[in-house]
Order: sequence, then C-alpha cells, then structure tokens
Amino acid sequence: MHDLHLTQQILKTVLEYAEKNGFKNVKKVEIELGSILEHGEYILPENLIYNFKLLSKNTPAQNAELDIKKIAGDSWKLVAIDSDD
Repeated sequence: MHDLHLTQQILKTVLEYAEKNGFKNVKKVEIELGSILEHGEYILPENLIYNFKLLSKNTPAQNAELDIKKIAGDSWKLVAIDSDD
C-alpha cells in the first residue's frame, strides 16, 4: 500500500495533463523512477503498474501503458504522456 500514494500523484498529474490538452484517451505514460523508500519499503515498478491500472479505471487513462525506467537517485519524474487522439 505504500506505493498507492505515489500512484495517486502520478494519476492526478496524468489526468490534469490530459484534460488540459484535450486527450480523450491516454495511450502511454513514461516515468523515471529512482529508489524511493516509503514506510520502510522501496517503491517497486510492478506495484505502481498494478495500482495505476486499479486507480485509472473509468478515466481517460484506463487503458494506458505505464512505462517505468529505473534511474539513480531517490525521486521520480514524469517524462511523457501520449494519446491516441
């Protein structure tokens, strides 16, 4: 569950971007993810992907592919959001 908070932040950012740019369907979200320690555990890419699919249901991002690239450091960065519109 420690990954859920970050997933909510990512989804909120994606949905705001989609609305601002008139995207009806988000196709792909690219993220760079460092080694983020939260509540004593590292945030894992596979947990973010699972939570993103769960939280994005019935939103423009519900079918989006979440592409996560591991990077050095302890932060995350939204790299790109693509739409099929």
